[in-house]
Formats: sequence, structure tokens, C-alpha cells
Amino acid sequence: MVLLKINRLNKIYNGKVNVRAISNLDMEVEKGEFLGIMGPSGSGKTSLLNMIATIDPPTSGSIRLNGKDPYALNFDQLAAFRRQKLGFIFQSFNLLDTLTVKENIFLPLTLDGAPLSEMDMKLERIAERLGIKHILEKRTYEISGGEAQRTAIARAIIHNPELFLADEPTGNLDSKNSAEVMQLLEQLNSEEEATILLVTHDPQAASFCSRVVFIKDGSLYNEIYRGDSRTDFYQRIMDTLKLLGGGPR
Repeated sequence: MVLLKINRLNKIYNGKVNVRAISNLDMEVEKGEFLGIMGPSGSGKTSLLNMIATIDPPTSGSIRLNGKDPYALNFDQLAAFRRQKLGFIFQSFNLLDTLTVKENIFLPLTLDGAPLSEMDMKLERIAERLGIKHILEKRTYEISGGEAQRTAIARAIIHNPELFLADEPTGNLDSKNSAEVMQLLEQLNSEEEATILLVTHDPQAASFCSRVVFIKDGSLYNEIYRGDSRTDFYQRIMDTLKLLGGGPR
């Protein structure tokens, strides 16, 4: 089943010189797929993610999530759509320092007015799974980067969104914490059938995906599927990046 369908998408930023960030891009994402998006800096990855996230409208073309056009919604409906249908995981974690870890995780449910009993029940399961029960009452400045990203993942999944958007989620982590975060996302995908879009420069992170699409100059350049061996997949990602001219930085 196709969850996300992108058709002839274009994004042009107007200025003294118009910049075409995305050009006639077509893409489909199946429900339960773990898709990586890679390409050189300036290739259009972030523009694409921002349009899917409904942060930045397309110049032309269409985006459909479960057959529905989020850009047809009014302001309040769009805010509810982002809050209920999408889960966001960022490089910078985007946690609120004034709140505890628990309060940060609760935020999407709090904004929707969920009862406390429901929030506690969901938190118990998620905190146990992500190994963060011992830090729930701490402030975000009291925890490590790896713990902060686990907290951000917990916040992203607590409301069971239809689509997870992960923008360089390992960018601020060391190699050990990066691997642990990617393993968590892989488990979320395989065990919960979560649909995840991962934008990354890191071929190691991308090798956890089931498919990677490569973007160059705003258009699809290539796509490769993981298969049985993550080691082989990693090598094919590296080979494609070399051809693309956008190796890891």
C-alpha cells in the first residue's frame, strides 16, 4: 500500500536569481518502508523533506499522504495534521530545556488534550523500550546526546504518527550512539511497521534503511534496495555516492 505519493513536484525559490531546488520529482513510499534520502549538499534533500513536512509549500505538483492533500487544509487543520499524522526527529533534538524528559515526550499528547492515564500508559511502554525510564524526571540539560535523541524518538512515536521524518538524526552523535539510534529506528520499522523517511549524509546510517534514493540537482538520480546484507548495502551506497560526487562529510 502506498502511504506517500509525490507527483511532478517542483520547488523554485524566487530571488535575484531563481533557484530550482526540486524538479519534476516523482516518488512513492510504501506503508511500513524505511526509506533513506541522500545526495550532495544543495541537491534538494532538505527542500523535499520540508515540503513533505508541510513546512514549505511546493511551487507545483502534489503530495498525498494516504490519498489526502495536506496543503488543502486550513491553518488550524494543518497544525493538527502535523501534530497527529507526522513524527519529527531532528539532528538538534529540538527538546525544551524548561521541561523534564517526561514532559517533552508528553508534548504531542498534551497539545491534543489526551487524558493523563492514556499518556502514562503509552509512556511506560515506550520508555521501557527505549531504555530511558531512569531519566524521565531529569531536565534535558542533565542527559547525554544519545539520551536526548532517544527522548526525541519517544516524543515522535508516542502519538502513533503515520509517517516519521528524520532529518540527520545522528548528526550530533558519536559513532556508538549513532549506531544505537539507527538500531532503534530499524526496530521501530520492523516491529511496529513504522514508515520512516531518513535524510542523511551518513552512509552507515543509510545502510539501516530498506531502500535509499539519491537526489541530484533536485531530481531522482538513482535508488538501491538493501537485500539481505547490510555490509553489501553499505558498500553499494558508498559506490553510488562516489559516482554522485556527494561522499560522506
